[in-house]
Amino acid sequence: MTVALTGLLALLLVAGFVALGVWQVQRLAWKRALIASVDARIHAPPIAAPAPAEWPSITAQASEYRRISAQGVYRFDRQALVRASTARGSGYWVMTPLDTGRGFTILVNRGFVPPGWKAESGNRPAAVTGLLRITEPGGGFLRANDPATGRWYSRDVVAISRALRLDRTAPYFIDAQAAGGRDALPVGGMTVVSFPNNHLVYAITWFALALMTAGGYMLFLREERRLRAAGGGAA
Repeated sequence: MTVALTGLLALLLVAGFVALGVWQVQRLAWKRALIASVDARIHAPPIAAPAPAEWPSITAQASEYRRISAQGVYRFDRQALVRASTARGSGYWVMTPLDTGRGFTILVNRGFVPPGWKAESGNRPAAVTGLLRITEPGGGFLRANDPATGRWYSRDVVAISRALRLDRTAPYFIDAQAAGGRDALPVGGMTVVSFPNNHLVYAITWFALALMTAGGYMLFLREERRLRAAGGGAA
């Protein structure tokens, strides 16, 4: 491989590694801003659950993990159990419709229950405060939701609402905060908020590879000069 071709290859590699490093720095800034924004939402005073007029503006980036509150009537006669794996073991999330009396319904994840939990019956007035969560369509645990048999693996608001024959359901659900005694079921307040942030490590890695590539090329040039000088002296 000629010196010129080696130099071109080294230049392309250095440019590529630097570009990837810069991209990771940008991702780092974005992730830190996201974490700060979510942290502010989690610890902010609760606001009223978004009504239908606000639904079009709800997005994961702008709305998820916002603290909200709602009042209404729990419909225990129409609730779904969604498979869950938690620090307490395997079990289910209890998704209960809350009829707000304002012309729409909100699905509320009231919390975790172990297998064999006996569901309540009838209906009950309730006030709930928790975190706004975005719907989880499709399924989970590498399995698709099966509405026909009532087997749910993700908190798919649209599919669950359709299966439970609910009218005008909000496009989000509420993760209810802990309520009742320590051993009360369902166990609320188990939302896990975690954002892996390895972008600084990735950026350092890419910039290090760029420096190593540049250093390797410099060593290559030095060796080429030494060989040429040795060849010229022998002649």
